[in-house]
Amino acid sequence: MMVFNAMESIVMNLFEEFEKNYERKCTCDRCKEDILALVLNHIPPKYTSSEKGQLYVKSLYMNQQIQSDVMKELIQAALIVEHNQNHREE
Repeated sequence: MMVFNAMESIVMNLFEEFEKNYERKCTCDRCKEDILALVLNHIPPKYTSSEKGQLYVKSLYMNQQIQSDVMKELIQAALIVEHNQNHREE
């Protein structure tokens, strides 16, 4: 059996939008992954076992308030990662 956390693709899509408007101190993949991990750990997961279920969950997240909540989590996570980078500056 295969299950997906539909929130992963939603957060990834919103992260692309976030990057257009927020200038990160470090743009390396490690910092990006740390930001995404923090956000996904702070928002409720939405698991589904089918593509139909995944589309349903995604449709729920077209709501502006929910998008705003995820964007707020992205900003908070970016600030945390910026002040606690998990790698050496080069």
